[in-house]
Parts: sequence; C-alpha cells; structure tokens
Amino acid sequence: MITEGILNINKPQNMTSHDVVAICRRTLGIKKIGHTGTLDPMATGVLPVCIGRSTKVIEYLDTDIKKYSCTMLLGLQTDTQDIWGNVLSRSEVETTEEEVREAFGSFVGVIDQKPPMYSAIKVNGKRLYEYAREGKTVEVKSRKVFIKSLEIEGIDLESEEKTVSFSIECSKGTYIRTICQDVGDAIGCSATLTRLERTASGVFTIDKAIDIEELRTMSVDEIKPLLYKSEDALDKFGVIETSEFSGLKFINGNPMPENKCQVVKKPFYADRDFYLPVSNTYKNGYKLFGPIDGKERFLGIGVYDSEKKHYAADKIFHIRG
Repeated sequence: MITEGILNINKPQNMTSHDVVAICRRTLGIKKIGHTGTLDPMATGVLPVCIGRSTKVIEYLDTDIKKYSCTMLLGLQTDTQDIWGNVLSRSEVETTEEEVREAFGSFVGVIDQKPPMYSAIKVNGKRLYEYAREGKTVEVKSRKVFIKSLEIEGIDLESEEKTVSFSIECSKGTYIRTICQDVGDAIGCSATLTRLERTASGVFTIDKAIDIEELRTMSVDEIKPLLYKSEDALDKFGVIETSEFSGLKFINGNPMPENKCQVVKKPFYADRDFYLPVSNTYKNGYKLFGPIDGKERFLGIGVYDSEKKHYAADKIFHIRG
C-alpha cells in the first residue's frame, strides 16, 4: 500500500489536471491525492501529483519555477489567447527576425501582466472565465510575475503561417498565452499560443515523467519505485539535523532552539530578489531530520525566527505511532 510520495506525471492533451488526479486515485485506491500547478486541458507535460501525507508539500511546490516549451502563431488573435479559442481577428505580419528578438527581450525579469478573461482568477467571487462565457467583461488588474528566462528556439517568417518557438522559465501565476499576445502586440501584429508543454516544475523534469496512460496499467509494486519522497522535492530548503529528544518535541509542535540542532545545509534561493509571491517559509525554511525510534526520519519544515533564535514548526511530516 502507498501512503505518501509524489508522482511526476506527463499529462497529455485533452485531459484536465483534475482528470489526472482522478486516474491516480482509481489506480492507487487512495482518496487523498492532489496536483501542483494546474495545466490547461490542451497543455501537456510535467504535473507533479502528491499522494497522502505528501499533499502537505503542495503549497511549497506551487511556488517552484516552471519551464515550458512553446510555439506561437503570428497574425492571429483569439478570445482565449490560444489556438483553441474563437478567432477574433487576423492581421498581416510584417516584421523581421531582429524585431521579434527585440520584442521577446522586453519580457524578461519582473513584468506586469494582465490575466486573460478566460482564466480561473476570481473577481467579486466569480471566476473570470464565467464572465467571459456570459459575454461580459470586468476590470482585471495587472499583477507582477517573474520571467527568469525567455529563449527563442526558432523563427519562421517565410512560411504562410509565421511562427516563433521558444522556451520560458517563469514564476507561479504567469500566463504563457498572455505572453504570446503581448509579444505580438509589441511586434505590431496579433499572436496566439499554439503549443504548450511544461518541461520542468522544480525538481520534476519531462525526461523522467511517466505517461498517465502507462500508469493505468501498472501495479502498486511497479509504481512504488517511481515515487519521489516529500523531502526530495523540497530542494531549495535548508537541512537541519537534531537529536531524538529535540525531534520529539518538534513533531509535537514545539519550536526548535537553534542551539539544539545543526545546520547541514542553508536554504538555496538563487532568485531571492525577484518578485514571487512566496512566504518566508520558502526563503527561510529548513527540513528537519532526526532519529525517532532508532531510525533517521524527515520530521518536518521549520522556519527560522532570527529574533527568538529558533525554528518554528510550519509543517509536521512525521507522526509517531
């Protein structure tokens, strides 16, 4: 029986992220399963699925940098900003490769982005896509997102359908289809997303992802070796080791005095200066390990408090007994 762990699923097209979770529930016979970083039905690629106790890490994994491989079509505008929406307009594409590269370059770093109407963001208690389906428009405020890198992989301005292929690394909350439309506007023509594959989400990469259809045919024993441990997915957290006595106090919700443990690894956050809506837990969080009942265990996440000189328990992962 599987009680915890994380599966790196390769989601196919024409399937929602919720569909993937439903298949995992049926295959494993476990109800407590959730995914991180929703993918649209027509998007493909990496979708981490957390099982049992590992659902506790979802909020941490949601803030990981994601990487995508994409293609956009110039000269076309749709209501959803992707090829699967209703066509609103077509325009002539008169641009150069240099102008395309210049436009892409202006979207690297911290940018303001207005979410599309066809999105799950709520305004006045109602999701934007619900307004859009009713033919209504509401004021949507721009918000800051972080584009770590935006690399052009190919430009085709010679074919009848003029396209640009690119890869992007970005923060939570970034809409790639909006990037496409905004780049098109910067070039001087419309643009829409035609292909979106998530190639990485934190430590999870596409080359190690398992196809969901293959998962359906596997036994529990075949699935077990594919599981990531909760602690292995939290690579940017620091690492602390402590004694069994202090560890037992910690898993009962008590703070860990800094003189009762040893820092083995400091938190790694290479992009700590960029705007990303993460809590201090992510920046100052430590994974605590200690011997319980004679076995080294991952106890939980502690957040360092510099004034009180201790690590406050944020999430407990080991429950004795």
